[in-house]
Amino acid sequence: MPEIEITNLYNRKIITNSLEKTALEIIHENFIDWMHACGKKGRCTSCKMIIEKGQENLAELTKAEERFRNQNRLADNERLACQAVLKGDIKIKVAERNKFPHMDYSD
Repeated sequence: MPEIEITNLYNRKIITNSLEKTALEIIHENFIDWMHACGKKGRCTSCKMIIEKGQENLAELTKAEERFRNQNRLADNERLACQAVLKGDIKIKVAERNKFPHMDYSD
């Protein structure tokens, strides 16, 4: 069963049995606030996640992610949580500019 570990949320771990959902869907199903200004449509980068480990455990880039990469708005170690479908374990963190003020982060 795939696991998402969010390192700057005190290494919070989410275990799921779904290999068809996006990282954002899984995060929200586990009652964790994660920014997504465009309604999970891949039209912005507010749900950006920094991949610390497990990049190979995400499905291929979507067209939206490719567009943001080409615009230099998404680095090689970043993915859109609303677009990236989980295929295995990943270790991620919330980008500094996408942190919520009401949440307590560990870095």
